[in-house]
Amino acid sequence: MFARSIGVKIIRIKAVYFLLSNLLIVGRQVLILFILMALGVICNRVHWLDAKSVKSITNIVLYFVTPCVIINSFATESDPTLIPGLFITALVAALTFAVSIAFVHLCVKDKDADRERIYRYAVVFGNCGFMALPLEYAVLGPTGVFYGAMYIAVFNLFAWTYGIWLMSGNKNEINVKTAIINPGVIGTALGLIIFFAHIKLPEIIGTPIEYLAALNTPLPMIVIGYYLGNLSIKTMLSDKKQYLIAFYKLILIPAAALGMMYFAKVDPVVAVVCTIAAAAPTAANTAMFATLYDKDAELGARLMSVSTLLSLVTLPLLVALSETIIK
Repeated sequence: MFARSIGVKIIRIKAVYFLLSNLLIVGRQVLILFILMALGVICNRVHWLDAKSVKSITNIVLYFVTPCVIINSFATESDPTLIPGLFITALVAALTFAVSIAFVHLCVKDKDADRERIYRYAVVFGNCGFMALPLEYAVLGPTGVFYGAMYIAVFNLFAWTYGIWLMSGNKNEINVKTAIINPGVIGTALGLIIFFAHIKLPEIIGTPIEYLAALNTPLPMIVIGYYLGNLSIKTMLSDKKQYLIAFYKLILIPAAALGMMYFAKVDPVVAVVCTIAAAAPTAANTAMFATLYDKDAELGARLMSVSTLLSLVTLPLLVALSETIIK
């Protein structure tokens, strides 16, 4: 009896330690994001940025930085034993996005059509790069990052097809040509070719790609900070619907994805990676695409900021839950 009691206490201590470790990782990432957003607020207040320059930065991020992020993620040596998990990750990611899309069209409504589009985008698309990858690495090591890169690739495929259609409000924005020839799809195709063909990029090409990929966090956060600079604290906290959207994004969708993987008996490593990615807060793309299509970018920035702050609690808990039930 005494030995069993000691064993239970040790398990509890390990669980608390694991939860606190994840909390510190997520907390550090949240703090970094808010520091970068603060720079955007400052640039707004001192008039170093205006709406025109912000839209130019947005175009640079979406059309140059995004494909470089994907290519850089796959420009690594492949391990044949990980290939099956790579395809399972892609399948789980695609199903998660498909379920999320069906859910928002059924449940996320608003009297204003443009606001409705942004609310829906905020639920479907999360920050599965900057917020998820460090946690995936801490929990699962390089394998977690490897599978996480595939999740990001699927994210970009959906963002540059469904995401464009959703945010633009114009079905003519998406056709066979634009669905294939866009930065997300092109970056994914090139990345997969480089990965499976074992192509080692020469330094003269690989280094610029790395440098551009490194801009994927600071530039979007500065843009989001710019839009937050136009809002008062009262405005940021008064929208009750943003908390419902955060609940959908941070708890409901990742819990549904975790349940789906549990019943499908998905590989534990893949399941934890996909849970972390699905539980990531609203993507910076919400404000980026809103800027691109002249929608309410301030709302997108606010949804991203609120969900990022709340993920400080929800993300570590979901990681702990996924590791507990998926074995």
